[in-house]
Formats: sequence, C-alpha cells, structure tokens
Amino acid sequence: MSKISTESYKGVRDFYPEEKFIQKHLFAAMRKTVESFGYVEYDASVLEPAELYRAKSGEEIVNEQTYTFTDRGDREVTLRPEMTPTVARMVASRQHDLTFPLRWYSIPNLFRYEKPQRGRLREHWQLNVDMFGASGISADIELITVGYTLMKNLGATDTDFIIKVNSRTLMTDLFALFSLDDDQSHKTSKLLDRKNKISESDFQTALNDIMGDNWKDFERLITSQERLMEKLEHTDSAKEIITLLESLIRQGIKNVEFDPTIMRGFDYYTGIVFEFFDTSPENNRSLFGGGRYDDLLDMFGARKMPTVGFGMGDVTAQDFLQTHNLLPAYQSSTDLFICLLASEYEAHADDLAKTLRTKGLNVAVNYSYKKIGDQIKVADKQKVPYIIAIGENEATSNTYTLKKLDTGEETRGDVDTIVSTIEAKK
Repeated sequence: MSKISTESYKGVRDFYPEEKFIQKHLFAAMRKTVESFGYVEYDASVLEPAELYRAKSGEEIVNEQTYTFTDRGDREVTLRPEMTPTVARMVASRQHDLTFPLRWYSIPNLFRYEKPQRGRLREHWQLNVDMFGASGISADIELITVGYTLMKNLGATDTDFIIKVNSRTLMTDLFALFSLDDDQSHKTSKLLDRKNKISESDFQTALNDIMGDNWKDFERLITSQERLMEKLEHTDSAKEIITLLESLIRQGIKNVEFDPTIMRGFDYYTGIVFEFFDTSPENNRSLFGGGRYDDLLDMFGARKMPTVGFGMGDVTAQDFLQTHNLLPAYQSSTDLFICLLASEYEAHADDLAKTLRTKGLNVAVNYSYKKIGDQIKVADKQKVPYIIAIGENEATSNTYTLKKLDTGEETRGDVDTIVSTIEAKK
C-alpha cells in the first residue's frame, strides 16, 4: 500500500499553532471592532441548497466556481462561496419577527473552486458586516467608518491604505446623460470595473465599441472628478456622494476619495459602493469593499429591505499585515510550564497545576522526567513564557521559583505570588 501524501488539498491552508495565532489575532480585532459599533454575531451551516446561488449568481457560477454535489437524499448542495445569500435567507425567513435597523456580522469560512493565487484561495474566512433596515446615507457612512476603524485597530496608519468611494446611482445618472440603454450601461459598468486591470488603449477601444463617438467625452468625465461632479451637480446622487465624503473627512477619515471606476462587480449593488486599497507598491491591490444593496431580499419575495454592508477576507488582510510588518509575534496560550525532577513529585505538580488553573492561568505539566535543561528547552521552543521546576524542596515547602525564560528573571514565592507575577506581565 502506497503512503498517503502529507500535502493539504490544493488552495486550502493548514493552521499550525503559529498560523492559528495570527488568525485568532485577526478575528479578535474584527470582533472587537464591529461589536464596538453594536453589531452582533450570527452564523449558519456551510451547506446551502444550490438553487440559492443559481437564483443570485446564475448557472455559470454554480457549475464552474462552487463545490456543488448531490447528497444521499438526491438534493443538490453547495459549500457556500459567500455569505450574502445566506444572511438574506435568514433575514427574509424572520423578517416580521426581527427588529430593525439590524446590525449583524459573521466570520464564516467560504469555498470557491478557482485557481489559487496571492490573495485568493479555494477556502478562506471573511468578516461580513451588514446593516439591515436603514436607508439613509448615515448607514453607508457608518459601514465605511467600521472598516476604517478595523484597519486602525490592526495597526495601520492612514498612509498605509486609501478608501475609494463611488455611487451606482451616480453612474446610472451619468449613463443617462449619454443616453445609454440597459445593455450599454451594463457593459460600461463591467468595463469600468476592469479599467485598472487592462491597458488604456484596450479600455478606450472597448469604450468606443460600446458608445461610439461619445467615448472620448465619457472618458474625459470619468478621468476628472471635478468635471464629472460639476456635470452632475444637479442630481441627488452627486449631492449624496459629496455629503458622504464631507462627513467622513469631518470625522477624521481623510484618506478617502471619489473614484468613478469603483463599481464592485456584483450587479446587486444599488447605491454607494466602496473599496479599501493597500497603498504599498509591494501589495498594491484591493483589500476589501462593499456597498448598498437594497434589493437583497427580492429573490425570496420578501418586503424590500434597505441594506448596506462589506466583507473583508482573511487572506488579503493577512497579506496586508505582512506587507506592513504588522503581524504579531507568536505567543503561546500556555502561561506556565511545570517541570518535574522525578516521578514521585507528579501528584504535587498536578495539584499545583489544578490550583493555578482555577486562578485563571493556563498550565502544562511535563511528564517526560528528562533532565531539567531538556524540559526548559521544550518550554522555550514552544514559546511558553514561564517555568517552575518541582523537586523535594518545592514539594515540602510549597514555595516555588518562577523563571521567565526570555529574560532569565526569577521570582520566589507561593501560589499567589506566581499568579500575581504572571498576571502583571500579561
């Protein structure tokens, strides 16, 4: 029988303690930030009926980009590629029982069958933050502020990232100015979404194919924010985007700008859209984004529900932290390592560990009975910050020498001394 490979499935990750530590750090910052704004956590199964994604995204997405299979009950099931359809289903299901506005968040793992590359894997986790039932611009401002605050809580400075905002409604008004029909508008939206990923000549050629001789006037407007806003200054959409920018800047969020090429791909966006970008040349890419999608519950036949939200993936977030040297240094969750000098002191060590755990410390006991130096090396390699060695003196006196491994500092005392010393350094 051939040996089974130790490699993980392509496009997913194994989380050894060091990697899990970073993920926990990221998730803790996410939870702390969004909960400080009053958002509460929800969750759901990773499995959804495939029809949920066909209704929202179409056959091509389900057939080519998802993990879809038939279960033993002959039901077609999909591993969720995103959380938006799930939360829409949940809200629609209890729409009459829920109290609005509703602030919800989740950090689910998501699956997409696509070519793995930097910033994009086949499995990842994503913070999803949504406000349901608020139609005013204040909700859009809050969601952008949540994203900004999260970046700051992760250690970023204003020069590390930039926030770009646009309005789907504003672009609709612009398309109307050029008398574009629905098909032309849709093609132009998709082209704008790709503008920064293709050459200028390819963009101009495609724009000419869509709108003919008007393409030069159109390009001139979208490349000059001032000229575009002046042309549409009479519209409510222009007034709304100006209010949004002024409000964010007034709150101290100054690394924000209007960019008419921000379209956010998905057709379900209906108003303000935004994206956060890394400004480093080493990682010059979109980090996360979102916007307003007021028709979210339509596929369930539910009452119209104004909604605004965003999603931040853990892969792009971690790439950002790494690029800007913001990854935290690994620390073991174990506070103390008890080293045994001989087997006869095992009962005492177990009693001591039990007492210390009741006082809030995380304690591991080494039952190898190797030389004390070897046991200390194990603790040090596992990044456990403190050790205690138990021999005859410690067992009879109930007094211990607590050693901090990175400095060599020693403290002699009883159980309470151990606890207070470790807690003071946490």
